[in-house]
Amino acid sequence: MFDGYDSCSEDTSSSSSSDESEEEVAPLPSSLPIIKNNGQVYTYPDGKSGMATCEMCGMVGVRDAFYSKTKRFCSVSCSRSYSSNSKKASILARLQGKPPTKKAKVLQKQPLVAKLAAYAQYQATLQNQAKTKAAVPVEGFSWGNYINSNSFTAAPVTCFKHAPMGTCWGDISEGVRVEVPNTDCSLPTKVFWIAGIVKLAGYNALLRYEGFENDSSLDFWCNVCGSDIHPVGWCATSGKPLVPPRTIQHKYTNWKAFLVKRLTGAKTLPPDFSQKVSESMQYPFKTSMRVEVVDKTHLCRTRVAVVESVIGGRLRLIYEESEDKTDDFWCHMYSPLIHHIGWSRSIGHRFKRSDITKKQDAHFDAPPHLFMKVKEVDTAGEWFKEGMKLEAIDPLNLSAICVATIRKVLADGYLMIGIDGSEAADGSDWFCYHATSPSIFPVGFCEINMIELTPPRGYAKLPFKWFDYLRETDSIAAPVKLFNKEVPNHGFHVGMKLEAVDLMEPRLVCVATVTRIIHRLLRIHFDGWEDEYDQWVDCESPDLYPVGWCQLTGYQLQPPAPQSSRDNQSSSSKQKKKSKSQQYKGHKKMSSLQLKEELLDGEEYSFLQGASDQESNGSASYYIKQEP
Repeated sequence: MFDGYDSCSEDTSSSSSSDESEEEVAPLPSSLPIIKNNGQVYTYPDGKSGMATCEMCGMVGVRDAFYSKTKRFCSVSCSRSYSSNSKKASILARLQGKPPTKKAKVLQKQPLVAKLAAYAQYQATLQNQAKTKAAVPVEGFSWGNYINSNSFTAAPVTCFKHAPMGTCWGDISEGVRVEVPNTDCSLPTKVFWIAGIVKLAGYNALLRYEGFENDSSLDFWCNVCGSDIHPVGWCATSGKPLVPPRTIQHKYTNWKAFLVKRLTGAKTLPPDFSQKVSESMQYPFKTSMRVEVVDKTHLCRTRVAVVESVIGGRLRLIYEESEDKTDDFWCHMYSPLIHHIGWSRSIGHRFKRSDITKKQDAHFDAPPHLFMKVKEVDTAGEWFKEGMKLEAIDPLNLSAICVATIRKVLADGYLMIGIDGSEAADGSDWFCYHATSPSIFPVGFCEINMIELTPPRGYAKLPFKWFDYLRETDSIAAPVKLFNKEVPNHGFHVGMKLEAVDLMEPRLVCVATVTRIIHRLLRIHFDGWEDEYDQWVDCESPDLYPVGWCQLTGYQLQPPAPQSSRDNQSSSSKQKKKSKSQQYKGHKKMSSLQLKEELLDGEEYSFLQGASDQESNGSASYYIKQEP
């Protein structure tokens, strides 16, 4: 076949010692084409340099074409950029048993022992994650099969800034090469081979082994952030063998030349990719922290709850008075529904005092800086007032945008909102939105964007017209200029798949699809369920996640509901949601065509027609402008 790549003898001991935790490696048959390499440099049998991997950007290329005498970087810019990371490079070099560079010797003045200990702890964390980061089994459902069989596309990871790697995903795309376990092999030990990304779906990538060309027979899906995917060169530094898949061993007699040709100019993962994944999955909230959270039985008030568990940034909160710890509430740590202890008093929000006079010794208040900050607003000039009308997403029926009223103006820009026609006499179903919330809209927002507006329950004068309603109720509309008009370049498109929280049952994360886009507002459909369960969600909601998030974090994913289960939902959580939400549904809504034809006509307002279902992601004129 061919001789394996020669390796430097002085590195052999270090690479083997770094893998003491691995299972004992059985001897490999000499008849198999095995490529061995140490360091990140591929060598020819005659000892001359072959390929190298840039330690900054991950570019693979011919070593002779690389920059500097050491051939560690593909360009001058990468060399300069890397200098800022020299401390980390020094630590890595020492952990790998390599002699430090001159720059690294200078860095010995720093507390290197502490840094080495921290890095060792990080490596231990990675090993623990590798043991526990198994996919949560969902019987009969596979994202890969689901996407392949229906030619679906998934929202990219960069759409979810709150998710792991959401802000540092980089240019991971189709064509990137990685080193993965070789499953097409009969060897008794774990060996690896190089594969290329054929298709990306969130965190998941469809991979194809190098050498299979257009043959997709052994393509497989894998979570890019999983413990079995590594940048090209990882096998070299770890002393792992590269073994071509058995199916294609006959195709080439000179595998070294094949790899040189295929990897020249190819992209791979950054060398510190696994470290970034680990760091992005560290969450500041800890168990036993106390927070203020909305009371799920009375939306108008908050209660004290204690963090019971943290999974992927999602918090399971136990209300402090729950003795059996079954009275819980799920939300993300960046949810606008949780606040620091004392928040309710500071803004004048209703708060249910706990019967527990003294908090338990193990519990402690979560620091205020951990919570999501809201944008500061100027309430000194023209501002929201009690009785003003607006449109708002009903928190008890998230598929509906309803006629609403400001019931109380709190401090720091917070408002108490009530849904017209559905309010309890004691105001127990009022809910708190900040003035900058993307869930409240000026009068006419639904009309302009051809969204069905839910009129007040019991309102008989249909079709609903805002001007008639304002005159009848002797009310005024909240000024348009007070609403949040920012539309980020979110990157979502209609038809994209994702994993989304069912906010009516917030412990559930489900397979979902983006079905409409109105500027920054997304219509989320839960696959397998009727449209009445759809929910309006902001594009930056922390309750939306990339495909593969549940697998990465160990959270349970709810697959699409089969037809048989949809017909019998008497005992399911979705049926509970349906019976609850029906209490807040309005009369039959007008069709989009009727809304379009029924443009409001009046002297006080003029309308700017906004594009519906926008995919440009840019801001647009979709609010009513009030004439002076």
